[in-house]
Amino acid sequence: MTFWIITSALALVIAATLALVLLRTRASASPAAAFDMQVYRDQLKDVERDLERGVIDAADANRVRTEISRRILSADSQIQLTRSGEVQSGPLSLVMAVLVGVALIGGTMMLYRSLGAPGHGDLGLDRRIELAETMRETRPSQAEAETSLPATPNQQEISAEYQTLMERLRETVKTRPDDLQGQMLLARNEAATGNFKAAVAAQADVLRIKGDAATAADYSDYATMLVLAAGGYVSPEAEQVLNRVLSEDPDNGHARYYTGLMMAQTGRPDLAFRIWNALLQDGPSDAPWIPPVRGQIEDMARRAGVEFMLPALPGPSAADVAAAGEMSETDRTEMIRGMVQGLSDRLASQGGTPPEWARLIGALGVLGETERAQAIYANAQEVFAGDDAALSVIEQAAGQAGLDQ
Repeated sequence: MTFWIITSALALVIAATLALVLLRTRASASPAAAFDMQVYRDQLKDVERDLERGVIDAADANRVRTEISRRILSADSQIQLTRSGEVQSGPLSLVMAVLVGVALIGGTMMLYRSLGAPGHGDLGLDRRIELAETMRETRPSQAEAETSLPATPNQQEISAEYQTLMERLRETVKTRPDDLQGQMLLARNEAATGNFKAAVAAQADVLRIKGDAATAADYSDYATMLVLAAGGYVSPEAEQVLNRVLSEDPDNGHARYYTGLMMAQTGRPDLAFRIWNALLQDGPSDAPWIPPVRGQIEDMARRAGVEFMLPALPGPSAADVAAAGEMSETDRTEMIRGMVQGLSDRLASQGGTPPEWARLIGALGVLGETERAQAIYANAQEVFAGDDAALSVIEQAAGQAGLDQ
């Protein structure tokens, strides 16, 4: 509030100064003409003195008097013309002064509201980029970020049976550190329970065991776990992993999203917006990174000074909504079942993305068809065997549907 008070006061002072200039009459020409007239009158007196002393004769005196009188008349005409213009232009100048004042104050506030940033200094683009690079180079490490988090990890509540299974898995993997399948299972389940620090360690072992055979998806999972273990912060270590992923798979959605997040965290909202906007355009609309992008991109656009309108999500047509609203509960349920069956048939015949399989599992769980959902879940595990990222999406949907995993 203090900032806006000071800014308004400054704008008012400047507007008042300009208004005074406009309200000033054209008397600015009058002092010059009056000064000239005084000079001419003094010259007339000099002519009379020269004539009395005999310096000039009467003929020359008359000629000089005539010339000086002509100049006096011209100066007087200029003074009268100026005074006449003052009277005529007075009201117009007043109106113009008011309009300029309103335009200056209102325009300044509107322009600053759109382009300004209260509380920030007036930094040039080069200086802002330099500061962002410094922030990026000196930001905390992964270990520092993890240390700054609460001592108790934010783990999800799990059943006693699941906890027992996790303890057995941990003990088994500890005795078989080079067991690839065991490490992959441990990393996935540690992440599922919210124990991301342990998930990072397990996924690091997965990469160690795979060696050169590790894929971009493996490193993408590792980068995701690093970010989650740091509470959503993209550390320099995570950035290095993300760069490796993008060098091998430039279209990797998770890596692109977290790279944009890193840019936002290090003072480059312009680059973050550019990356996220490209993600939105590339889709698909049901990709797991789309919801966080949609939740943040409008604020990022404002920070970047970009005019941006979030595109609407695809959904049912107005006719579909109207038809569903007029249905009975039984008919509406049957319509949903028909849509679910259509999705199921398409996935069975044509295949689909992991989010589509996850959506089908979740829909069957809502409809109470748990046996069928369990069968679809088992089928999805076979389809995406070896794709940890896809299996993670599907397993999350199965957990929400209350299926046995």
